[in-house]
Amino acid sequence: MITSVSGTLVSASPLSAIIEVGGLGYEVHIPVTTAERLPQPGQTAKLHTFVVYREDSQTLYGFATDEERDFFRLLVEKVTGVGPKMALSVLSKLSLSTLKGAIVAGDVGLLAKCPGIGKKTAERLVMELRDKLNPAELGSVTPAAPVAAGSGPAENKIRDAVLALVALGYKAPDADKAVRQAWVGLGPAASTEALVKKALG
Repeated sequence: MITSVSGTLVSASPLSAIIEVGGLGYEVHIPVTTAERLPQPGQTAKLHTFVVYREDSQTLYGFATDEERDFFRLLVEKVTGVGPKMALSVLSKLSLSTLKGAIVAGDVGLLAKCPGIGKKTAERLVMELRDKLNPAELGSVTPAAPVAAGSGPAENKIRDAVLALVALGYKAPDADKAVRQAWVGLGPAASTEALVKKALG
């Protein structure tokens, strides 16, 4: 099993990246939330990966953190009717901390806003994953740090900033996207207050 790929980023689009390692170029399918954090082509990038083997193909999926990779695996292996394409769509719409929070809270409405996820699938996500997520662990989810070799875990402030924007009247998906972009712009040293200000600005 290929658990990670680290090398030179050759090119990237919102849903894929090509990373060159030892003269070989690996095409990796990624969610938009990971694409937002990739460095410029020519720089070093590291993706935590999961391989899906089929009779006629081997597809590599990559994520900014191992937590996102593990959640993707959980979606594909544990939720009835959710395949890699749909799982990637879910992780493209919302950050991991927001997704986990919605599942634990049973927020079917928010989950159903993900492309390709209707109310019934959202209900299955809650029903089949809620008991597999520990609410106490939600605060330890690695935030949206830039994808690069050596990017370490940082304190998770995204969820608090998203909740603050929702309290100000933002729709949850819009708040989540604004905070993710603010994090990329300000870096891991940013406080929750700074993230909120940046997202509002």
